[in-house]
Amino acid sequence: MGAPLTLFDLAQRGLSSQMVRMNAAASNLANASAVASDAQSAYRPLRPVFAEELDKSTGLSTVRVAGVYRSNASAIREHNPGHPMADANGDVWTAPVDENAEMVEMLDSSRQYQNLVEALSTAKQLMLDTMRMK
Repeated sequence: MGAPLTLFDLAQRGLSSQMVRMNAAASNLANASAVASDAQSAYRPLRPVFAEELDKSTGLSTVRVAGVYRSNASAIREHNPGHPMADANGDVWTAPVDENAEMVEMLDSSRQYQNLVEALSTAKQLMLDTMRMK
């Protein structure tokens, strides 16, 4: 790391991480009902992985996105011989997405994002109040 981290750096990294988290959950929800003709081509949910980053000069800890990876969960086989994508056995494969878990993920990331925005707003107000002191 270069210069010491500030409150605004910490909040920016947190906001960016929560946005990645929310985008992954939104992508998973959007593809929850995706159907494929075989297990290998079925949609696999995205999972963001985060890592801690410690600023040794200030002792502050922040987060960074270590990567976004596809889940290794198995596709779900459904017997639907009337479906145009059905294989020779009459099976189609759907994405292994738990819609309830993805909604909880979106709500939690949204709440964390709001908390960070509120912290920035409070810091801004404190700085303005300090500048107004005579």
